Amino acid sequence: MVNITVSIPEELYRKMKKYSEVRWSEVVRKALADYVWRLEVMEKGVVPSERLAEILKESSLDIGSISLEKALEYYERVREAEWRRLQFTTQARS
Repeated sequence: MVNITVSIPEELYRKMKKYSEVRWSEVVRKALADYVWRLEVMEKGVVPSERLAEILKESSLDIGSISLEKALEYYERVREAEWRRLQFTTQARS
């Protein structure tokens, strides 16, 4: 595993110190992985089935109770919303 250094404002550091039980490196690792995943989805326009399965498992969503038509409708709405959000996020940081 590779190590990186992240600079944060002093105020944020003080707030984080209050929660010493939190594994902050894990929080950062997950945030980076999620952000890269979103960029890949935006680039490819497709959610990898393994990641989709993980998301569904984490959310405890019973997809068996949703019709295929409804699932596709939800997927398109979420994909479009995520696309707009990522475009805004990447433009704001440029």
